[in-house]
This record gives sequence, C-alpha cells and structure tokens, in this order.
Amino acid sequence: MRTVQAYETEFDISPKRLKEGSIFGALSEDAIQYLLDNGLIHAAQKGDEIFHYNDKGESFYAVLHGSLDFFKQHQHKVLHTRDVEFGEAIGFVSMVALHGRVGTAYAKEDSLLLEVTSTLFSDFHDTYPFDFGILLMNLARDMARNIRELSNALVEHEVGAHL
Repeated sequence: MRTVQAYETEFDISPKRLKEGSIFGALSEDAIQYLLDNGLIHAAQKGDEIFHYNDKGESFYAVLHGSLDFFKQHQHKVLHTRDVEFGEAIGFVSMVALHGRVGTAYAKEDSLLLEVTSTLFSDFHDTYPFDFGILLMNLARDMARNIRELSNALVEHEVGAHL
C-alpha cells in the first residue's frame, strides 16, 4: 500500500461521485473535499494488508474505489466476517473505542482508500460541524447494518444460547 495524491489516481474520487457512497451520502461537496485534502489517500493492490490485528486504532479507512476483506480475530481464531465496499468504512469502531484493531483488513482488489485519522476527525468536527453530524450518523448506520448482518449469521448458524 502506498500513499498517493488525489490527482495521481485514475479513479473518479470527485465529491459528486463519493456522495454515492453510504458514509459520504448527504455530506456537502466542500466537506468531502476537505476530507480528501486533509486525509491520506492510499492505493492498495489486491492482497495488500491495510491494517493488522492489534495495531493501534488511530484512524479509519473509507473505500473510495475497490473493496476490502476483513478477517475478525478472537481467541486465536480468524474468520472472514465482512466485505467492505465502495463508500463504506472500516476501523471506525477501534478508533472511537480507543482499542487495538480486532482483525486484519486486506485489499480484495486494487483499491483506493481515504484514511481519516482521529486528529482529522476532530478537526472535521470543528470545521464542518453540521457535516460532522451527518458523517457520524452515516458511520453509525453502517455499524448498525453490520451488527444486524452478524447477528443474523449467529441465528442462522444457531450460535449461542437457545431459549
């Protein structure tokens, strides 16, 4: 994975295009441009590790193009639990919970990612408070969708206590 400048990429990462993604939806184009200008843009090739289990969770990643695989680790077991697609984020939970990464993320295909550090997240709050609220709601909505999918999988596989 390497850091690139926005103008170096062949992919359309204009605010207009990014608004089609779930975490950028309803954000102003100025706010999206602020994140692009102040965040780190990474180009990842298929198979590149984005972050590793137990790394510090000091940022989250938004998929600007491509997709990622996430492998959850717990008690020395590892399981693929989700795909992260265009406009979705990974790593937000670790950042806000102030704990290490709970798994490892890899590029599923050649991808472009926006890394939003905790400092940028805080600065975004100060600079674009209305858009920050929308971003937070979008991130929370994606978390809720992931919780629902994982809890449905638990029921489908009859994992846990039975009534």
